This record gives sequence, C-alpha cells and structure tokens, in this order.
Amino acid sequence: MKNVNVILKLVVIALISAGLFGLSSCQQGGQDGNGQKEDREIEILYPNWAEGIAFTHLAKAALEDVGITANIKPIEPGPIYASLAKGDADLTMDAWLPHTHADYWSEYGDSLKKIGESFSGGTTGLVVPQYVKIDSITQLNDHKEKFGGEIVGIGSGAGIHGNTEKAIKKYDLDFKQITSSGPAMMASLKKAYNNKDWVVITGWKPHHMWNNYDLKYLKDPKDIYPKDVCAIVSRMGFKEDYPEIYKFMQNFNLSDSQLHSLMSKIEDSDDTMKAAKEYYNTHEVMVKAWMPESWKKDES
Repeated sequence: MKNVNVILKLVVIALISAGLFGLSSCQQGGQDGNGQKEDREIEILYPNWAEGIAFTHLAKAALEDVGITANIKPIEPGPIYASLAKGDADLTMDAWLPHTHADYWSEYGDSLKKIGESFSGGTTGLVVPQYVKIDSITQLNDHKEKFGGEIVGIGSGAGIHGNTEKAIKKYDLDFKQITSSGPAMMASLKKAYNNKDWVVITGWKPHHMWNNYDLKYLKDPKDIYPKDVCAIVSRMGFKEDYPEIYKFMQNFNLSDSQLHSLMSKIEDSDDTMKAAKEYYNTHEVMVKAWMPESWKKDES
C-alpha cells in the first residue's frame, strides 16, 4: 500500500507539472516547438478621427492576413492613454505628439512606449474655405457676425480642442468654440460650403476634408497650433510580448498621398473594413515591406 501511495503521488506531480508547462506555453505565445507561429491576439484603440480610422483598419487588415487577430475599438483620446498605461490594451496608432497630446503624455508617458510614426506630417489649426476673405486668426473678430461668433470644433478630449481654447484667450477672440464630433463638424462644413457661408472649423492634416473642399489654414502668428507626428504608442512590455508585431509597427508609415488615398477610399465606402482590405490588397507590396522577415518566410 505504501508503494501504491508513492506511485500515486508521483503521477499527481507529473500531471501538475505537465499542466503548468502547458499553461506557460499558452501564455508566452510566439512560436511553438516546431518554429510555427501560434495564434496571437492584440487590442488596438483609436480615436474616431479619419486618419485614426484609416491607420487602424489598414493595420488590422495586414495583421489578420498573416494570422494575427487585431481587435480594434474607437474611444476618446484620454481613455486611450489611460487604458494603455494600465496595460488594458496594446496599441494606438494616432497619438498626436509631441505637442497636441502633450498633456496626456505628461500624465501617462512614463508608462507608455513610442514605437514609430504612422504619419510624420501632422498639422492642426483653424480652417476656413478659400472663398472666405481673411487669412489670419487675427482677423476673425473683424468678421464675427459673418461667422456667427462660433468656431466649430470636435470633442473636448481632443488636443486641438484645448489649443483652440488657448487661441481664443491669446488672440482675445470674441468667439465660442462649439464642441461636437468629427462627423458633426464635417456636416457643418459641408452645409456652409454648399451655401458659400462663412465658417471656421478646427481642422487638421491628414484629413479627407482637404481632398473634398478648397480650404486654407488661417495664419497663426502666436504659434498656438504646432506641427506633430501621428505616433504609434504601446503599453510597456508590448515589445517583449510581441517582438514581430512591434517590428511591423516600427516600420508602418504612410506618406501624405498614400494616407489621403486610403482615407478617400474609406470615406467613399459604406464598409470601412472592406475598403481597408481592398487598399491593402492593392498596396500589398508596400505594406508587406513593413513586415518582419519571419512573416514573409511563413508565406513562402
């Protein structure tokens, strides 16, 4: 009986050890013992802005083409930074740095990692149609009535919203900023543009508005609105957990013409993911050049 008990204990220990090793392998992900890529899953958060939608859906199309599940979720910028800092999500591809989102970076940056730049030429400012006969923010007060005393903005969590509040103070503008959303702001622009009414909005590049309308930035002599990049930012530890995806994100970068082509395709479609996949299929050589060599070998 004593020998039987010893044998049973050894069997239990062996089973527990096997279970622990199996659990460890699942948690680590990466490659199995045969060097084959295991299923992996990441979460990407994005602001509901034209360029953020474009970056994120293109990345999802590319990752899923090589067997990686990318769950994507649109939320406001503040919660994006907070979620990444806590490790509740993996990435965002539309962090406006170093200036527009400076407050968020000051609060959460120590817990985040900048990987790369999805777009390197971001600009923001106050935008009017070309038919509006002023060229500088300093001229707004002289034509308050024609603008209705309003600057049409987006969500209060956006960096450009805060900078516009600064501009109102610094330029002593007798205007109020209307807080809305990206789509609502664009609807206001479309309506005014079609009627040739005067309108001023909080605009930025990249955005498909520049393809659809003849617009201009108002000059900003006090430099309230800075130049930025659209940065790809991850939680801490992401590089160690997913080195290949990290490499892909390091290389991910769209030029002005490439991004505007992608955004236009998405805008013209009633299915964002379908449009992103079509763009990916058309530009597969470009996108796959960003991928690590191991992914390319897997396909060959």
